[in-house]
Amino acid sequence: MPQSLQITAAAPDPAMLDLPWHIALEDWPAENLAALPRGISRHVVRFVKLSGRVIAVKEIGESVAHREYQLLRDLMKLDVPSVVPVGVITGRSTPEGEPLNSVLITQHLKFSLPYRALFSRYLAPDTATRLIDALAVLLVRLHLTGFYWGDVSLSNTLFRRDAGEFAAYLVDAETGDLHDTLTKGQREYDLEIARVNIIGELMDLAAGELLVDDVDTIVVGEMIVSRYQELWDQLTGLEEFGADDRWRVADRIRRLNELGYDVGELQMTTDIDGTTVQIQPKVVDAGHHHRRLMRLTGLDVEENQARRLLNDMDTYQAATDQQNEEEEFVAHEWLSDVFEPTIRQIPRNLRGKLEPAEIFHEVLEHRWFMAQEAGHDVPMAEVVPHYIETVLRHRPDEEAILGLDTATLRALGEDV
Repeated sequence: MPQSLQITAAAPDPAMLDLPWHIALEDWPAENLAALPRGISRHVVRFVKLSGRVIAVKEIGESVAHREYQLLRDLMKLDVPSVVPVGVITGRSTPEGEPLNSVLITQHLKFSLPYRALFSRYLAPDTATRLIDALAVLLVRLHLTGFYWGDVSLSNTLFRRDAGEFAAYLVDAETGDLHDTLTKGQREYDLEIARVNIIGELMDLAAGELLVDDVDTIVVGEMIVSRYQELWDQLTGLEEFGADDRWRVADRIRRLNELGYDVGELQMTTDIDGTTVQIQPKVVDAGHHHRRLMRLTGLDVEENQARRLLNDMDTYQAATDQQNEEEEFVAHEWLSDVFEPTIRQIPRNLRGKLEPAEIFHEVLEHRWFMAQEAGHDVPMAEVVPHYIETVLRHRPDEEAILGLDTATLRALGEDV
């Protein structure tokens, strides 16, 4: 006899009831599915169309589904880059009464791609190192919040473009655990898991001829350790200097801000005679540039994108001789006179190629190259149309790769 369906969700969508939960996920009909590239997963995962949006559905055991759902909710409250949980559905069964696994539902992260799809698009040779940089930043942020991942890998991460770099988002929290703080041993074990998994994933890419020939998979994979340790030391390391070098306090804060972090508190101590000062950040929050841009313009973008847009805003302030003007007024003027007109020039049918902030970043890059070639500044009125025709029009859509056939998705290196 069929069981009764149970939905756990903060804001359940009634349309969920119309999906074929009585069918095993791997057998769901094509009309319910969105053709998006998927990463490698130990579970059956499908992207599903629901109320004009796309959700990710993963079949998993009931207790694990509820635990991961709660962990993702906790990470969302901590403002850690991760997929947004939608709900858990239990009590599934076939019309004949055969029980089916529970499912965890998350929102599809727009403009994101799994690492295999990125390599299948023949990106720059340094793509691997840039992805590892992004993963190192994510892992440090997770560890600062007290989250032990337990299965760090490129496969369990989604990547979004971030002003020429990448921003990493946690996808799979199944093996994770949240603590008040992590021990050094917990952090190092997570890092060792990351190193081993990444080397294996890069070897898999090399075997599939998706890496350029001169990439040393072991050397690149081991970079996660050095990049992580460098960033961790920058954010948490103890610094010692002479009492006459107090300017180094402000310099430490500036360096942390440049890394995209705000310092809520500093712990400073001196030796007995006051000749030596020690400084250590006590509270470090990520998203410094993101928050400043959001406050000034309302634009919600990635951290590097925010830094790039703020730099252009500062350039605009100087070019219009408004150095003494309130930055809120300058930001409003820059938004209405520079950013929004640029984005409005992008044809509607091309706006799914990249996020608006990434398009603006690429336009700025394109303007610089055009100016280098011309030997003088080039007005945006010339730059944007040239960028659209020579660059953007030839890019694949990254908002959603809908309507691709099975063969095309297999060509992207995905498990279909």
